Amino acid sequence: MKTFVTRRLVVRLLWVLGALLLGFIAYAWRSPIPPVDAPAAESFDAASIRRGAQLAALGDCVTCHSAPGSETFAGGREVVTPFGTIYSTNITPDPSTGIGHWSQAAFQRAMREGVNREGDHLYPAFPYDHYTLVNDADSAALYAFIMTRQPAQARTHDNNLPFPLNMRFLIAGWKLLFFHQGPYEQDSRHDAEWNRGAYLANGIGHCGACHTPRNNLGAEIAAQHFGGGDADGWHAYAIDADSRSLEAWNAEDLHMYLSKGWHDRHGNAHGPMAAVAANLSSVPDADLKAIATYVAAVMGKRALPLEKRSLDGTQSNDTGAAIYAATCASCHDGTRPLPFGGVKLMLSTAVTGESASNLVNVILEGLHPPEGTPGAIMPGFSSTLTDGQLESLVAYIRSNLGAQPPWTEVENSVREARSRLRD
Repeated sequence: MKTFVTRRLVVRLLWVLGALLLGFIAYAWRSPIPPVDAPAAESFDAASIRRGAQLAALGDCVTCHSAPGSETFAGGREVVTPFGTIYSTNITPDPSTGIGHWSQAAFQRAMREGVNREGDHLYPAFPYDHYTLVNDADSAALYAFIMTRQPAQARTHDNNLPFPLNMRFLIAGWKLLFFHQGPYEQDSRHDAEWNRGAYLANGIGHCGACHTPRNNLGAEIAAQHFGGGDADGWHAYAIDADSRSLEAWNAEDLHMYLSKGWHDRHGNAHGPMAAVAANLSSVPDADLKAIATYVAAVMGKRALPLEKRSLDGTQSNDTGAAIYAATCASCHDGTRPLPFGGVKLMLSTAVTGESASNLVNVILEGLHPPEGTPGAIMPGFSSTLTDGQLESLVAYIRSNLGAQPPWTEVENSVREARSRLRD
């Protein structure tokens, strides 16, 4: 009798699980959108194309959708995630390998819902959790711009994701937990410029994709919006009230940094931010001012100054001091102003911030402005400094120039940075 009851319970449980699975599959299913002939470039309004180009610059689309040495927007860029490697897609209007057969409705569904023309869920490496906020008019303008680019025939590499993450329909479960579909809704507590900045920064600009920490499932932690995150081996600093910049940011500082890629009291944009700043140089000034106004409001006024120790109490580090004097001092203690001189390191968030990774990366790789743009140039020292020498230099800079407590993960940061350079 007991065996019979147990068997019945197991059967009922299987029925329930089967029903739940079928329900989830029904929830996850999206119908394909019929293909269309690629629209003629002349069918788009010039003003829409121009606005679309500005939106693409705000979204830094060219960086992710262009692999090194490949044609613009032809995809193929490797995006390394904690879950595996994803390759960006070809978004040129090529009909066979790009999105030439996509209608505007298909394009907007990808932006708003994270679903492609064929009905497949897109991995959130494509930040549709931000793009969903983009309004219909801007989505149409971006579509006009993309569909008037030069078609490029380039097939996208297969993603390298383990089972079951390579099953796209499971992304519907991730969306159920973390995805909140847009578009952006105005916040009546703030003025028009703040709302414009919030719309651009959180939508097409997707600032939080780098500057917000993520949970174990790869979703941004909403309660820590702009609290600092990691991208491509670099640390995206906190740009909320927890900013570790020695000099507090204001809207004017942020506007200059976004438009020029540097600020004399904050330093030069480096790492992934260098490409972002280069693209933003083509964005209307009113949009950059709105973003700066919004981010400055999120950062707020620092209640207390950034913790500093007396320089008289710094630790002795003869090796680090000697290396600094030989390799760094001539620029960083010199009189040549930014953007071509070296920033005073006590002002750099790479020195005062919460992670050693950016300082290690800059010392190893140097600074190189994006191709075709002017900017600071710094040689890399990956071939001249040993790991031990690099760790001593970083410790010296942090303690004696940043006047901050020592970092604890410098050795790991050096090992990871070296590994990326070898790859």
